Amino acid sequence: MHEDDILALLKLILCGGAVAPKRGLLDAHGTATRSLAAGASAWRAAGLGEMQIRGLREPEPGPLQRALDWLQQPRHHLLGWHQPDYPPLLRRIGSPPLALFVDGDPSLLWHAGVAVVGSRSPTAGGRDNARAFARAFALSGTSVISGMAAGIDAAAHEAALAVENGFTVAVLGTGPDLAYPSSHAGLRDRIAARGAVVSEHPPGTAAKPSHFPSRNRILAGLALGTLVVEATEHSGALITARQAGDYGREVFAVPGSIHNPLARGCHRLIRDGAGLVECAQEVLDALVPMASELADFLRGRLAGSTVRPHTGPGATLAPLNPDYQPLWLALGHDPTGMDSLVERTGLTAAELSSMLLVMELDGRVAVEHGRYSRKT
Repeated sequence: MHEDDILALLKLILCGGAVAPKRGLLDAHGTATRSLAAGASAWRAAGLGEMQIRGLREPEPGPLQRALDWLQQPRHHLLGWHQPDYPPLLRRIGSPPLALFVDGDPSLLWHAGVAVVGSRSPTAGGRDNARAFARAFALSGTSVISGMAAGIDAAAHEAALAVENGFTVAVLGTGPDLAYPSSHAGLRDRIAARGAVVSEHPPGTAAKPSHFPSRNRILAGLALGTLVVEATEHSGALITARQAGDYGREVFAVPGSIHNPLARGCHRLIRDGAGLVECAQEVLDALVPMASELADFLRGRLAGSTVRPHTGPGATLAPLNPDYQPLWLALGHDPTGMDSLVERTGLTAAELSSMLLVMELDGRVAVEHGRYSRKT
């Protein structure tokens, strides 16, 4: 994105107020620069209020400069609604954010992921379950998405980071530069280095109670499905799960003892139609149809592939896109780890992961315990 467009998009973000009119403005004019150049009459026609218009004309210099300074740093990104790299699954929720600040690898927001959420004060068993599910997801090449809160969230992130080449994404209710709770500053930094830290709020934004239900919609919107490990009947994790259901995503819950108060939220979800799951593979199997749809989006962004989905045993595969040929040559019939594929192809782990997902769904590649091989 050009510097002028970054500046214009930041002004749109910082003017506050309702997001939908600003998305409409971008849709009408194509870029943030043209949207601001259209002037006050176009802003009013799009539905912006007078306070927003004043904010566009006279943006606060402090927050604007802080955001510009943050974006100058390596691996810091801003993805706007009008950009083709905006996460496709997030476009389909009821109230998508105008933009995302990303510390880390923005391509992971296109990667197949599962949201793992639950209590901030889990039982030892609940924490173990979160780790086990998240580890299995990471080993399968699936991204683990959570909110970096204490308890289940942190356990899921840590388990994904413990897997070699495991991916994890943290969605924050603060600015992307802040950790909440503050004791998770080190965890935030490790997730940014290995995965992605995401927020709709500009750098420097402190935590507010209203930010977290809003954060949950992004968390649910980025994921193919949401898994609730432990939750009370009034837990914020249930909000995330219900939002996921509203978006047409799969919702799963881990059952527990009838004597455990932290199992009641999961049991309620199951009664309401969530999938009862006992292992990660049950989740992964249920997500195959939506993962196939996400692969179609990836084909459009990664090398313009014309490969068609594999339709079953004996199906004829379309010719492999030339951009995938180096990866195909780097693969063998013996399982190969991600580090070796990075070395052989010169591609990044995130690029390879997205391409491998497409090839796996096409029936060309098999994956087991985070290692890849050609499918015979």
